[in-house]
Amino acid sequence: MGEEYKILPWFIIHFTENNGMAYGMEFSGQYGKIFLSIFRIAAVIGIGWYLMRLVKEKAHWGLITSIALIFAGAIGNIIDSAFYGLIFNESCVGGVATLFPKGGGYAGFLHGKVVDMIYCPLFHGNFPSWFPIWHDQEFTFFSYIFNCSDSAITIGVILILIFQRKFYPRKLEQNEFQTV
Repeated sequence: MGEEYKILPWFIIHFTENNGMAYGMEFSGQYGKIFLSIFRIAAVIGIGWYLMRLVKEKAHWGLITSIALIFAGAIGNIIDSAFYGLIFNESCVGGVATLFPKGGGYAGFLHGKVVDMIYCPLFHGNFPSWFPIWHDQEFTFFSYIFNCSDSAITIGVILILIFQRKFYPRKLEQNEFQTV
């Protein structure tokens, strides 16, 4: 836990476990984790249905790819959350988790943590003294740690935002003037 390997100055493999959602947010208690897991599963079912519909309707290949990235990333995070706690014991700072420990893992089905490992601190600095609230405090630009599933979801969403006009062309109404 907490080990890291510097690949480039701004690209580090850093092992951490995330209890909840994006940016480490979480719902409290056992029921919060179950609620989050059920929500994830429902979202994956909805995304999967939408993806099948897009394929049948022969939607733009870029939209299908973007939704497939979101779908795959969501499934990856569900698998991690569902099984990681079953097959590993609790990680600790300086220690290594054991695969298939005697007596089982640290958590039940759908109660596991999600492993995050990609850390890209682009630059470090201090806020200027005139900056409100955080003046003179140290900061790291892009201090989030994430995983491949999170990356797939993010890339899919960004592609949809950038190419939404191409993916979702506006249908001309009957009374609109169409130019050639």
